[in-house]
Amino acid sequence: MRSTIQFIGVFLAVQGVSGAIDHLLVQPFFGIVLNFFNRVVIPRVDVLAEHALFANLTLALLGVIVVIAAEPHKGS
Repeated sequence: MRSTIQFIGVFLAVQGVSGAIDHLLVQPFFGIVLNFFNRVVIPRVDVLAEHALFANLTLALLGVIVVIAAEPHKGS
C-alpha cells in the first residue's frame, strides 16, 4: 500500500514538472500521459487557466509531499 501511494506521489510530481515544461516549451514525449492535468484539467477550471504554470508547479509540490508523507517513520 505504501509503495502504491509513493508511486502516485512520484507520478503527480513528474506530471506537474512535465506540465510546467509543456507550458513553457514543448513536451516531446509521453504528452498524453504526462500532460493530462495540463491539457485537460487546467483549461476547464478558470482559476487554474489563468495561472497554469503555478498550478503545474503546485501539482509537482503536492506529489513530493505525498512521497514524503508515505515514507516509513522510524520509531524513537
